[in-house]
Amino acid sequence: MSTMDTQIKQETPEAKTPKASGKNSLAITVEQILDDRVTELATKNWSPEAVKGGAKFKPEIIDEMYQKEVVGSNFSTKRVMMLEFSRYLENYLWPNYNKDKVTTTHVMSIAAIVNEKFRERVPAWMVTTTHVMSIAAIVNEKFRERVPAWMEMDLIRERVQRLVSLPIWINLLPGQREALFKANIKYKKYFNAFQKRDAKLPKQELEEVQFERNFLARLIEKFFGILDSIPFKGHLDVNKVSYCERFLELLIDIEAQLPTRRFVNALIDDRHVVVRCKLSQLIQRTEGKLFGQLLEALESYAQFEIDEVTGEALTWHDRIDLHYNRVTALQKVAFQHYPDLRDFAIKNVASVDTKEALINFFEPLSTEELHSILVHMNYLPPLEGETSPYSKTFLMELLIWKHERKRSQQETINEMPLYPTEKIIWDENIVPSEFFSGEGCLALPKLNLQFLTLHDYLLRNFNLFRLESTYEIRQDIEDAVTHMKPWKAEDGHCLFGGWARMAQPIHSFNIVEVAKPQLGENHPAQVRADVTLNLSVRPEIKHEWGSLRKHDVAFLLTLRPTVPIGYKYQYNQEFIPQVGLVYVRGCEIEGLLDETGKLIEEGPEPKPEFTTDNRTYRIWLDPNQYQSDMTRTVNGEEDVYESFNVMVRRKPKENNFKAVLETIRDLMNINCVVPDWLHDLILGYGDPDSAHYSKMSVKEPTLDWNDTFLSLEHLKASFPEHSLTLEGTQEKAVPPFRVTFEEEKTEGKREAEADTSKTDKSIKALPHTIPNRGPYPYNQPKKNAIQFTPTQVEAIRAGMQPGLTMVVGPPGTGKTDVAVQIIANIYHNFPNQRMLVVTHSNQALNQLFEKIMALDVDERHLLRLGHGEEALETEKDFSRYGRVNYVLAQRVELLQEVNRLQAGLVEMGDMSYTCETAGYFYVYQVLSRWQEFLGKLKPYMGQDEHVKQIQTLFPFTAFFSNAPQPLFKLKTWAEDMDIANGCFSHIKKIFTQLEEFRAFELLRSGSDRANYLLIKEAKIIAMTCTHAALKRRDLVAVGFQFDNILMEESAQILEIETFIPLLLQNPKDGKNRLKRWIMIGDHHQLPPVVKNMAFQKFSNMEQSLFTRLVRLGVPTVDLDAQGRARASLANLYNWRYKKLGSLPHVLVRPEFRMANAGFLYEYQLIDVGDFNGVGESEPTPYFYQNLAEAEYVVATFMYMRMIGYPAEDISILTTYNGQKHLIRDVIKQRCGDNPLIGQPYKVTTVDRYQGQQNNFILLSLVRTKAVGHLRDVRRLIVAMSRARLGLYIFARSSLFSNCFELTPAFNILTARSQVLHLLPNENHPCKRKLSEAPQESPIIISDMPQMAQFVYDFYNARVDDLMRHRGFVRASRLQAPPKKMKKTEPDVKTEGKDEEN
Repeated sequence: MSTMDTQIKQETPEAKTPKASGKNSLAITVEQILDDRVTELATKNWSPEAVKGGAKFKPEIIDEMYQKEVVGSNFSTKRVMMLEFSRYLENYLWPNYNKDKVTTTHVMSIAAIVNEKFRERVPAWMVTTTHVMSIAAIVNEKFRERVPAWMEMDLIRERVQRLVSLPIWINLLPGQREALFKANIKYKKYFNAFQKRDAKLPKQELEEVQFERNFLARLIEKFFGILDSIPFKGHLDVNKVSYCERFLELLIDIEAQLPTRRFVNALIDDRHVVVRCKLSQLIQRTEGKLFGQLLEALESYAQFEIDEVTGEALTWHDRIDLHYNRVTALQKVAFQHYPDLRDFAIKNVASVDTKEALINFFEPLSTEELHSILVHMNYLPPLEGETSPYSKTFLMELLIWKHERKRSQQETINEMPLYPTEKIIWDENIVPSEFFSGEGCLALPKLNLQFLTLHDYLLRNFNLFRLESTYEIRQDIEDAVTHMKPWKAEDGHCLFGGWARMAQPIHSFNIVEVAKPQLGENHPAQVRADVTLNLSVRPEIKHEWGSLRKHDVAFLLTLRPTVPIGYKYQYNQEFIPQVGLVYVRGCEIEGLLDETGKLIEEGPEPKPEFTTDNRTYRIWLDPNQYQSDMTRTVNGEEDVYESFNVMVRRKPKENNFKAVLETIRDLMNINCVVPDWLHDLILGYGDPDSAHYSKMSVKEPTLDWNDTFLSLEHLKASFPEHSLTLEGTQEKAVPPFRVTFEEEKTEGKREAEADTSKTDKSIKALPHTIPNRGPYPYNQPKKNAIQFTPTQVEAIRAGMQPGLTMVVGPPGTGKTDVAVQIIANIYHNFPNQRMLVVTHSNQALNQLFEKIMALDVDERHLLRLGHGEEALETEKDFSRYGRVNYVLAQRVELLQEVNRLQAGLVEMGDMSYTCETAGYFYVYQVLSRWQEFLGKLKPYMGQDEHVKQIQTLFPFTAFFSNAPQPLFKLKTWAEDMDIANGCFSHIKKIFTQLEEFRAFELLRSGSDRANYLLIKEAKIIAMTCTHAALKRRDLVAVGFQFDNILMEESAQILEIETFIPLLLQNPKDGKNRLKRWIMIGDHHQLPPVVKNMAFQKFSNMEQSLFTRLVRLGVPTVDLDAQGRARASLANLYNWRYKKLGSLPHVLVRPEFRMANAGFLYEYQLIDVGDFNGVGESEPTPYFYQNLAEAEYVVATFMYMRMIGYPAEDISILTTYNGQKHLIRDVIKQRCGDNPLIGQPYKVTTVDRYQGQQNNFILLSLVRTKAVGHLRDVRRLIVAMSRARLGLYIFARSSLFSNCFELTPAFNILTARSQVLHLLPNENHPCKRKLSEAPQESPIIISDMPQMAQFVYDFYNARVDDLMRHRGFVRASRLQAPPKKMKKTEPDVKTEGKDEEN
């Protein structure tokens, strides 16, 4: 088993994790791949051509590759990457794996490449599905590195589970094991059964079983040996440090998931891993900083507040009981065996459970006595001699760690400052720089598939959200401070040689209030201060500073630069030493003070005028941070609050982190009540389909499908597997239908029988008529016009039923239409229920809202919260105050209608004065007349010959004189009676609405009216996930409640921002009233935006809750027909989905059948070579540009405009920010000001364009040396799916077509010519069908300079011709195209970062 022993690699400098400045060290160019010896070997032995040619397997090649390329390079990342790129695993290692003949080098080679795939975040186990049993050796070998990810795979889980299951307790001390068995009797039965079974095993099997059971214990002992070998001073082997850090990361990952933690936690506790690490030499060295941070995380998880057996979270009382039991057990031991400790034994627990008390009582004891006490407590094995093998320091630390009263995690969070300080912001172990290679480990939590408890779930998300915000804050501070150019003046003070829009020097700073602590707290209730700035800046910047609103967050900085005047900031050097940053403290704006020192209230009132440039802001400081700082000041350190000299503000849209963190902290402080049917799913446990509507205890057997179906045939086609029974006559079988699902239940049968028996699926459809709503045209209900597919109908059905509905919507499959229909159907079926609609972006929310308005939903029941409603394409205001104004205006209109009705009935008095008087008028005058009318009609009921009686006796004829006439048709009794009922429904609705609006007469303030609207009137409330996170506290405070949630763009929403909307209401009787949760998204497209790569990749923060639930196996409805793009364009991305076809209209509509004018192909990959010897460039780090592609794309856009394409039909996309800026500059230089060409609809990145579409897309992929982040297939899917009619991709073909992950799309693209084929004699719109050959031969464009020259000549010829026809002499010419000469680039913006995550 020597191969299983831990190997510590001796890394060369090349193999070590690079810093941000050296990020290119891991990039491998195409040229390097082609010239490498690995490529040469691959070509001969495992390339597809070699396999087809009959190349035989040679085991010696594997030995050679492992020794030379892996071990020989000291596990160099570049060399392993080269092997991975050559498909060494897929084509050679795995196909030739034989577990009976396999060598150590073969196993280690597989393990090395699998780890490399994990590092690169590409699928690692796609090739291994055929040899499940062969995986054991690899799992055992690499268990220590990848256990969390491996536990998520069915293939590996069983193997890993053997290493962490109950039999590993064989390694515990007998006394400790018996104590655990006493608490869990069933475990003892299982353990004894294992031992009996072991006695019957053959020797070889027994050895294998024993190896698995002892594996972790041996690994821990190995770790102790390496940890103890690290000296306190002197030379340090960095690889030993790396090993120790990685080992702690492994233990943290094991402890962080219940299936692995359940039995391993006892082993870690038995081996006293935390105590041993605390006393190690490494933790006292500066090199042990990361080790210490990891140890803190391990200690937190080792004592996590959870019952390992049940998985239930421990309550506060449970934790107290456990602690008291431990201390009481120690007191009993002391009382029985140590008379000198009787004083300790008889004291109450609270007086002896502090560190100081324990040291006071136990320090006088000898080492052997301490050892003996810990033996009685079952913490250590008995003494084997007269002296203890442990030091007294270790024994005391162990005793204290076990029995000291510790602060709960909740107390720690509550006392944590929410604003980051300089110690966190620039700590690379906690907030890494942008580039993260994936090699090293970090002191960060991870978002896995499973969580221990809801508290653990919130805690991990809290920490990650806080750190991600900290990373963004660091970028903003560095950007602002470097622009200010802080220098050291001759007298030593800070002098600013520049200026920054987002930062200003502080003129004065004063603490004005430190409020007394609240009961039970040790920090001030609030701390307020005044900050004065001198705003001698441009008016627009002064206005921005003056526009700071209440609750905006700013940062106070202390700068003490040491660099001389004139120093030029170096971006490749460390930031803090150059600018002399000493302190960073956050604050929250309360408001701006006027010149008399009074706070200026926010509101419509005019603001006071200022006579000077000085502005004073009243701010709130963080009380926790202030308390901590003042404690240090009392201990002799500097007073931070007397040193600030710079204030930094941030953009409002990026500055909401504090409110979100407060919301998460609030959730941790209350008893989070998640619906019972969702609780286990959120944590990642239980049956994945337990929340599916088919498994819910409460179902709705009959539902009104409203206007979902367009006809009876549509209804039949929507349920192809059901037999349909129509109730009523065939003539009346028109929508809407009430549908009842009658499925034979198979419950109670044996599982095997249930699987083989066919469930009888049948539905009953009952057509019904919507009651007449009145005689006016606007009374007629709006109807859906979309013929939903069977899959869409299944999604609508699931959404209408209680439970969790997850809809996977590929591009163009009508996700929004499905969402809107679900909302409308629930609105009509459950009129007393309220729906919360949440999306990621304001744009998506507005699209959803506009479609809701187009359906049969009463306008007064709609409410849009947040600031994005201004972009709604309607004159109506759906914001809270807009809806209040609407209600008030509607009240006036309805009261006028009451006045008109009163006049028609010839009644005296002012019945339309208020809603109250109108209500009395309805009861005593209107309703009585209607009942009298019905009474008079009884003798003639149903008699068509007396139909005139309806018109004669109808009491409201005068009121409806403004309706379309004649009011009654006088044909049949049923028809005219229906009209009369409709008229009365119209009248009744007037008084119903006035009764609802009556509260607005009693509530006088705008805020009270808005809150009433929110909690009583609105039935469909829409907001973004960010708004929900920001305003949770306010929404709960006013008593906001809802029954259903629909989330659009779910796969783009951060995990925590998806979770918070579930808890925007207080529980009722201890239960959450949520009945339905509909999530609609596409996990195959881009995930939530996480700017820092370490949080994105290492912590998996980019994983949305939608994606996690999909990976857990929660049932989804996968929409399977797209209607956006031509079928040929859809083939570029539909391979990523289970079964994605095209709707019929994509094949038959003229726009899809016609060719793209001027182009031979409707899609094409255009190979772009270097221009003047340059491909991709990088003016600043991560700011990738490609001038050749930029010029080519812009020339193509100009060509399209010249042959008649509308500019609004063309979008230019790219995969990098740098290229976006370059393309915009090229457009500005070439054609932006030319009225004949103009600007395209949008020039942006692929990431920013997700969720949008256009008819024609020009796409630039930029990179020429390495594939870059397009290797993330999700980005490829977004890029390929934005175009409806034409997609033209400009890229280095050889680079992207050789990337394994991209081959399905690029195989299609490269099947066509990769040089542009133009048909310049065609004009848009095209008259040639796509299937027809062009009448002319295409012009073939070989490269960018040729295209630029062609466009230049083509434009001038066209303009000259136009001018001659118009009688003009001269025409403006285009700027000369780029030539193959020394490169002259347009001015390029170089600020900002490249990766648009």
